[in-house]
Amino acid sequence: MRNRSVTYSAASTFQALADPTRRAVLDLLRQGGQPAGRIAQSFPVSRPAISKHLRLLRRAHLVEERRQGRHRFYHLNPQPLKAVDRWLESYRVFWSAKLASLKAFVEAEQAREVSSTHPRPIKTLKRS
Repeated sequence: MRNRSVTYSAASTFQALADPTRRAVLDLLRQGGQPAGRIAQSFPVSRPAISKHLRLLRRAHLVEERRQGRHRFYHLNPQPLKAVDRWLESYRVFWSAKLASLKAFVEAEQAREVSSTHPRPIKTLKRS
């Protein structure tokens, strides 16, 4: 059993996440643990290439390997992703505020445009 007090390196996590094939492997493992052979069959690249991707994901602690006889099973480890999520939170707050401002601006411009293209009808006074 591995020591669970591992400190996750943000650099190795981002490096691992930078590659689309490794992200696809992580997506596949969200469905549950998979043997290495089944993971390799899911991609159009060679089995040694997938082994390299799995090794990098393992070094970044994004996947855990369990050996059963001659087979290796891989499981997703979400802990490093939680650290990435915490790092991204400040950017979510920033972009939420910016997008809310943009929405308000666009809606005000749209309202102004609609009011300028559709003049209000002139009210006439009724005489008795």
